Amino acid sequence: MGVYTSLMVSRQKRSIWRRFLSGATVGVAITAALVVPGAQGQEPQAPTASDIAEGLRLYQQKGNCQACHGWSGDGHKTDSQMPDGANLRDTKLNRSGLVTTIKCGRLNSQMPAFDKFAYSDGRCYGKKQADLKSYPTRMPDPPATLQQREIDLIVDFLLAKVVGKGPMDHARCVEFWGSDTAACKEFLK
Repeated sequence: MGVYTSLMVSRQKRSIWRRFLSGATVGVAITAALVVPGAQGQEPQAPTASDIAEGLRLYQQKGNCQACHGWSGDGHKTDSQMPDGANLRDTKLNRSGLVTTIKCGRLNSQMPAFDKFAYSDGRCYGKKQADLKSYPTRMPDPPATLQQREIDLIVDFLLAKVVGKGPMDHARCVEFWGSDTAACKEFLK
């Protein structure tokens, strides 16, 4: 019986060590996830100059936001056929509000929803396509739909160059474009 008891004790000790090491491995993995850049819980990284430039390109081209909001986001539209857009330089919307507005549009207004599935499943304001028929003003279709990363890039651009930056003047125009472009000529130095 002595040999049998000794084998059982040995197995129990190995089992305890396996459970301990297995738990330690999980603990190390959790700790690594907390400190590794890009892991959940990390603060978002500041946008790079190329992110902001890409956001400007999307604002101007794919989203054609300037048609209603103006090239500088001041509400001076570039297309007289388009509805008046809000002055984004004075908006009180934070990042989350800007993302929601671009993604979902504004109910009962001319601001389109740029998320392809915005009103297909209730993701926007809890509404579906059928619910939109009750509003007197219908949202137009956007010039293009945007992916979430594209919406984020536009918001990065807006927060870096437009929101809270005050009325456009010559100095702000030069800062906006990175040089004294033709667009800046309309502003006195």
